[in-house]
Amino acid sequence: MRAKVLEELHEVDDALARAGQPAQRATTPQELAGELGDLLFTVVNWSRHLHIDAEAALRAANDKFERRFARMESLAQARGLELAQLSAEEWDALWNEAKLNAS
Repeated sequence: MRAKVLEELHEVDDALARAGQPAQRATTPQELAGELGDLLFTVVNWSRHLHIDAEAALRAANDKFERRFARMESLAQARGLELAQLSAEEWDALWNEAKLNAS
């Protein structure tokens, strides 16, 4: 199943690479959405084979993201930083700090 996930990921990569091609070869948004859908379907199928509830796993990942993001916002606020004004590197640094301090 892992190999199939990687195959679908490569198809998404190929579609993204074609996005900048001339119109006759370019990937349409619908084609890209289809490739992403195939990838998501394959990941869900892999989770089924691993006896993992994909929806529960996604909900847990979303909850973890929300906790970490809230922690990141708190860190920024405590330091007088405005998230919208930070560089990508500063976001990464705060995110990594939030991950280290996450419960």
